[in-house]
Amino acid sequence: MQNETTKSPFPVFDGHNDTLLKLEIDKIKGKERSFFDRSETGHIDMVRAEEAGFAGGLFAMFVPSNPDQDFSKPFDPKDPANYQPVPQKEALDFTYRLIERAEQIVEDSDQRVAICRTPDEIRSAIDAQTMAISLHIEGAEAIDTQFYALEELHKRGLRSLGLVWSRENAFGYGVPMAHPASPDIGPGLTGPGRDLVRACNQLGILLDVSHLNEKGFWDLARITDRPIVASHSNVHELCASSRNLTDKQLDAIKESEGLVGINFHIAFLRPDGAYSRDMSLDVMADHAAYLVDRVGEDCVALGSDFDGCMLPKDIGDVTGLYRLMEAFDARGFNSQLLEKIAYKNWLSALEKAAA
Repeated sequence: MQNETTKSPFPVFDGHNDTLLKLEIDKIKGKERSFFDRSETGHIDMVRAEEAGFAGGLFAMFVPSNPDQDFSKPFDPKDPANYQPVPQKEALDFTYRLIERAEQIVEDSDQRVAICRTPDEIRSAIDAQTMAISLHIEGAEAIDTQFYALEELHKRGLRSLGLVWSRENAFGYGVPMAHPASPDIGPGLTGPGRDLVRACNQLGILLDVSHLNEKGFWDLARITDRPIVASHSNVHELCASSRNLTDKQLDAIKESEGLVGINFHIAFLRPDGAYSRDMSLDVMADHAAYLVDRVGEDCVALGSDFDGCMLPKDIGDVTGLYRLMEAFDARGFNSQLLEKIAYKNWLSALEKAAA
């Protein structure tokens, strides 16, 4: 791998970003910007993505507890107001705004961006150097318990869903962002939550256990007939955040032939859980190596949380992906493994979910 390059040696299909939300929040704040212009804010725009070799990923549609809040202030993980329930109708309306934003990006892209509904469409987009957007819901507040909205959102392109964010909803219970803490917090899935797992299996929608508490995880594992996927979570043994996965959970993911996407958020990586960006990328390589050893090289990918987290200083934004690949290379990961982590394992997981 050449150190002078600033582009990932392989296209990167990433398991989680909040770019649609970031663009919507900028509009709410009166600072709307074009996705196609280089920006000094946020982690992803088209210019930087093309420079980085960012081929696309799961673009999350997350509804904040108060979409009209003062977004000039940074997110406070300890503020209870950030975890208040969101009514279903409000959540659905906001989710449609995010879908419309994605569709507008595609329309304005001159065929440089596509919403992809199948792994084959993602492959074709990567081959054509077209950014692939796969629509994902983070926290199913927009879904009614009769699942009418689920079917409509699926028709619009939804292909991945996390039942909860870090708050309670009609389907289950999320984990707080606490350190040190166990993910074994609160009860398991509700009745509608169990039904939602089955409905997603029937529609071929990938189920994401990131943010789900441990009892909910085991409920989902017992019900689902598809691989268990954590789109943006890390190793609890290395960073004892409640957002991370225990060894027993990792073993269940391996047994299901699922996947773990490595989250770039510093507080889910650092052993001390500190909010400090001065962190060696060796720490990320530690998590990656642990996962490769525990779940196998076919079950590890990237789930950056771009535009939704605090990144290590040495990554900074999407253009820092090559530095992460260099850190993995230095750890002894060969080209075949790097290619799997960069994009191939995500394509395999989406194929298994849709089968």
